[in-house]
Order: sequence, then structure tokens, then C-alpha cells
Amino acid sequence: MDVGAQPLTRVRRLALSERGFRRLTLANAAMLVVIVATGATVRLTGSGLGCHHWPGCTAGDPLPANGIHSYVEFSNRVVAFFTILVTLVTWLLARGYRRLALATFVGTLLQAPLGAITVYYGLNPWLVLSHFLLSLVVLTLGVVLALEARGREPTSLPAWVPRVGLLVGVAACVLVFSGVLATAAGPHPGSTVVRRLWSFQPAVYWHVRATAVFGISFACALVYLVRAKAPQVRGALVLLALLAVQMTIGEIQYRTKLPWWLVLGHVTVAATVWAAATSFVYSLWRPRRIV
Repeated sequence: MDVGAQPLTRVRRLALSERGFRRLTLANAAMLVVIVATGATVRLTGSGLGCHHWPGCTAGDPLPANGIHSYVEFSNRVVAFFTILVTLVTWLLARGYRRLALATFVGTLLQAPLGAITVYYGLNPWLVLSHFLLSLVVLTLGVVLALEARGREPTSLPAWVPRVGLLVGVAACVLVFSGVLATAAGPHPGSTVVRRLWSFQPAVYWHVRATAVFGISFACALVYLVRAKAPQVRGALVLLALLAVQMTIGEIQYRTKLPWWLVLGHVTVAATVWAAATSFVYSLWRPRRIV
């Protein structure tokens, strides 16, 4: 056996109970939400170029030394390191979900070179956009992994309910993407040297209409689930509560001319809404096994 492969083999042989692995996948998903929040902090405080080098912050010195912006950017890199570490450990200890765990780890790992490229090109807005969207893709994988670790079985719902749930998922995609464009077109594009994407009012126009489509399709599914006393009601109510918080923050930030800290809260809650929406839609297709 290759000597270099021995430590990896030992890690894979570590014993971990099913409950322990479920907790690990939850921690994995939580870290993927946290990295979205820290990345948004970098963007909204204009700290994207706080560290001009990668992986170190400045030439010849890996630590930040250029003021608050360098500390914000460097802190995000530290959180990213631990996020990669958690996804790596989750993959190494995964049993039965190795491909899904590997995809989560690889997607998280790819954020590092993508971040380096984004800094190299002076925070090109399209690279910043792709950086955030990749975070949501990886978050989706992490949530699905956590759900699979809890146990799944074929759905017993009428066929139209999962299809409506799929519409909810598609509407959520449009909702998030239009929200990203609205943020990119707003007064916090990431740095004073980064041009904005599109214009703010059209972005908000489509974001509001995407919210309407999402709300109508979600309400249809929720009404049936409540009347049928389906186990998915709990997840739906969690999503509904998060949506209420998100809409409240969105309305306040719009009326207060978008203070950056409210926009940060809006982006962070958006990540949790996305995770909850993923969980809800997935539960309609593969409900949790009742034991």
C-alpha cells in the first residue's frame, strides 16, 4: 500500500454512529450557510480587495495588515478553510452517501481557486456572482446530504403535490437569482472599483414577481398538506416563518435605503430560506422515514 494513502485509510476506518454522522452532516450544512454570510459581509463592506494576494493576505505576509477591510477578507478565508475541512471530514466518514459527500467537498474546495481568480480580476461582478451561486449549489448538496442521512423512503403523496413542490423549487431559484441581481445592482456592489450589474429597479421588479409565483405555489402545497395532516407540514411552517422574516427585512431595507447591515441580514436569511426550501421540496419527493 502507498505510504501516503495510509492516513486517509485510517480516517475512513474511524467508527462513527449513525447519530454522530447525522450531526456531522447538520454541522456541514450549517457551515455552508455561515460561509455565505461571511462572503456577503466581504461584499457589502467593500472588503473584497482587502487582501491583494492569495492564499496569504499580502506579499510576504499571510496575515492581514491593511486595516479593517483586510481583516474582514482574511476572516472570510479562515471560515472558508474550516468549511472545507468540515466537508472533507464529512466525505471521509460518509457511509453510503460518498458521492454526494464528495460532490459537496469538491464544490466547496472549488470556491478557493474561484475566489483567487475573482481577486485577481479585481472583483469582476460576474465572477462575484458566480462565486455566490456556487455557494448555493454547494449548500443544496449539503442539505440533501443531511436529509439523506436521516433516512428516506418513497413518497406516498398524490403525484401532483411533489410536482407543485418542484414548481416551488423553480420559483425559489428565480427568486434567489433575481435577489442576487438586485443586490448586485444596489449601492453595495462589493467595492468602489466594481461596476454594478444591470439596474436596481428592474431587478427589484422581477424579484417581487418571483416572490408572488413562489408564494402562490407554496400556498397551494401548504393548504393540501395541512388538510391531509401530512408530516411535511412542520417543514413547511418553518419555511413560512423564515419567509416572513425575509420579507420583513426586505421591506425595511428597501424603505431605509438599503443600509449594508440590513442587506447582510437579508442575504443571510436568504441562505437559510434556500436551505429550508430545498428541504421542503425534497421532503415531498422523499419523505423522512418514520421509525
